[in-house]
Amino acid sequence: MALRRDLSLLETAALSIAIMAPTAAMALNGSLAASLAGPAAPLAFLGALLTVVFVAYAFTTFSRRYATSGSVYAFASRGLGVRAGFLSGWALLFTYMVFTIASASEVGLFFQTFVGLLGASVPWILPTLAALALILGLGLRRLEIGTRVTLAVEGISVLLILITVVVIFVHFGHHSFSSRPFVPHGVSASDVGLASVFGFLSFAGFEGAAVLGEETRNPKRAIPRAIWLAVIGCGVFYLIVIYAQSLGFGLTAAGAGAFGKSSDPMVFLTGKYAGHAMSIALAAGATVSAYAAAFGSTVGASRLLFTFGRDGLLPPKLGNTNAAGTPALAIGVSAVIPAIACLAWFVYGTGADAMFGDFGTIGVLALLLAYLATQLAAIRLFARNEWRGIKLVVPVVAIGLIAYAFYANVYPVPAAPIRYFPYMVVAWLAIGIVVSFTRPAAMTQIAADLASETATQSDAEPNLAAAGGSHVHRENLES
Repeated sequence: MALRRDLSLLETAALSIAIMAPTAAMALNGSLAASLAGPAAPLAFLGALLTVVFVAYAFTTFSRRYATSGSVYAFASRGLGVRAGFLSGWALLFTYMVFTIASASEVGLFFQTFVGLLGASVPWILPTLAALALILGLGLRRLEIGTRVTLAVEGISVLLILITVVVIFVHFGHHSFSSRPFVPHGVSASDVGLASVFGFLSFAGFEGAAVLGEETRNPKRAIPRAIWLAVIGCGVFYLIVIYAQSLGFGLTAAGAGAFGKSSDPMVFLTGKYAGHAMSIALAAGATVSAYAAAFGSTVGASRLLFTFGRDGLLPPKLGNTNAAGTPALAIGVSAVIPAIACLAWFVYGTGADAMFGDFGTIGVLALLLAYLATQLAAIRLFARNEWRGIKLVVPVVAIGLIAYAFYANVYPVPAAPIRYFPYMVVAWLAIGIVVSFTRPAAMTQIAADLASETATQSDAEPNLAAAGGSHVHRENLES
């Protein structure tokens, strides 16, 4: 039943970086933001970075206290109660599931670009299903194998992008630099807010390391560091790259229009400024980066399913592990459901680019709710003892930024199909509410476990006593 605890700091950070997939993110998300915010696309990414920095503070505070595979579920339960905690984790599970669908379809999209540059063609569903099959195979083995491979390949792909960025900067020269992309001339705040979803999509998964609390060596030190490493490192990378992309297309309305219409902006710019051979290499790197994102999302979903199964909130078999110490059934569910979804949408006639944009947006909306719950739980849990004075400002600002990002996606009412996405998230949460009320015994036991943990912590560390009821495992009490 136990997960294997043998991941290092870098291997743990690799999961967050894998889900964020910086190469794949900058190969497509910039153009999606530009299609909504025009020349202010970099501003949307800057707003997303600032929001994530504020949001990450609560995650790192929780991770220094509790080592668990439950992530948001375990964190929010401690501050808001078991049912609210479960719904928070349920929202995060939905995020990881739809992110797997989005990233797997992105594999197909970038692979199409790759073979297209070689003069061939392939239906996007074939590399998509192949990627999910490979994820299932690697997911059943020891996790550090997958994290090491994804981190190494992502590093190579990031290097290729940075080479292109340098070439673009040298081509234009320092006299071409401008602050215009960070000033919303002729662009409304609501457009920037709507575009920020694709900034959040690029950062989504930074909290992924938190689900490895029971698989990381010295987790209470390693996981907070892994989260900050992913957020700050990728954040700086995103701002540099999207600025270079904006510069490469042109810091004008026409340039932003061309940027927003491009389905492979980074590959296009690489071919234009660094040569055809480099664009082929980058397309290959983006394909693998998208695979890494799908792998990371699958791992995140499987760890939540494992925790829910172990706690009796979902079928108990989901809480079992195989000889390699991985939750085999949970991995299978997390990979097979996205495969079925991708196949169904392909048969329906949906393109890979539309799959990525639509499912990515849906996932972000659910993720924002999970982030919001974590901030509220952290305030309730830490405000009386640890978060006094200026520290309390951080989660309050995070809540305001999260609320605005969500509001910008529902009002003014966007065009179809985006207008329907919030209702899909609400429907998923409604299912979660039903599930929670069908498991009263499990809810009662989890609350009792947390009450016991709270009493233990109160005796040992009075200043860290927790409020509310929640799920707990013995791993959470380890130092």
